[in-house]
Amino acid sequence: MTTAQGRPRCCERARSGPTPLQINAMQPNASPIHAAVVEDFAAVDRTILAQLGSRVPLVESIGHYIIDSGGKRLRPLLVLLAARSLGYSGERHITLATLIEFMHTSTLLHDDVVDESSMRRGKQTANEHWGNAPSVLVGDFLYSRSFQMMVEVGSMRVMEILSAATCTIAEGEVLQLTNIGNPDIDEAAYFETIQGKTAMLFEAASHSGAVLADASTEQEEALRLYGRYLGLAFQLIDDLLDYQGDAGTMGKNVGDDLAEGKPTLPLIEAMNRGSAEQTQLIRRVIRKGGLDQLDEVMAIVNDTGALDYTRRRAEEMADLALAQLDLLPESRYRETMAELARLAVDRQA
Repeated sequence: MTTAQGRPRCCERARSGPTPLQINAMQPNASPIHAAVVEDFAAVDRTILAQLGSRVPLVESIGHYIIDSGGKRLRPLLVLLAARSLGYSGERHITLATLIEFMHTSTLLHDDVVDESSMRRGKQTANEHWGNAPSVLVGDFLYSRSFQMMVEVGSMRVMEILSAATCTIAEGEVLQLTNIGNPDIDEAAYFETIQGKTAMLFEAASHSGAVLADASTEQEEALRLYGRYLGLAFQLIDDLLDYQGDAGTMGKNVGDDLAEGKPTLPLIEAMNRGSAEQTQLIRRVIRKGGLDQLDEVMAIVNDTGALDYTRRRAEEMADLALAQLDLLPESRYRETMAELARLAVDRQA
């Protein structure tokens, strides 16, 4: 049995009135990177709120908590920009952007449980607040809801792209898990991991937006690669900031990756460039995890130029993303995508 809006009645419950998030979501996003699609983005916010409805109060509480935790919502933004850059004038891109955000949010809930994270975007993680089991199950709910919305979009090509993406993302997360504590990971294996766990959803967002707009074969491929390279640039800078940022700006603890024993590119390159003694110290820390030698590791990644190297690799990915935009017609949407590529490497959080 379904509601008038097509949502299963089992997933809906009565509301007593708008929450603060509901009220805020009706306001156009004021960020410059959202300006080109500000009305679309407001519609996405409203759709997020509508689709969070559940007859189980805890589902809504955790869903609202994580959705309202901040962030630029770059993945749904990519859907909107990709579709609009090719002249799309329908409404299905709103549903598509919403389900992409739900897919992303579900992975955040699951990741924080796996990583035993206590802070994200300057707030307690959901698992820290409610516990692991509720966080995992609400993540499952959001994944399931995203697949309901895929059906609403009504494009078999889009379903193929997104269903394949979910498998790749899961594989990337498992690959990262198996690499924890392994100091023998090289740069190629690192890129394979971040392509799956991070860049894949960026790629799926821009690719599916292009498909929705009936892109030419060349434009579809360009937007697919744009999302991939943009996602890689973002992850590279994230990994750099784990050794260069500060908790107040980043919204997470500095050294989190090191504490978990994750062999990210700054550590991989520091081992390649460092002395035998420096390399052995980093290898020990990766195997052990923890923050006991954070200061020593941060000094090594700075002294060896590993952070500069990581930034250069991020800039290379951003340049590759920018190059893909040459196949798109000039528009404010294309210019915003170019600005996103530049912001990917210029940000501090």
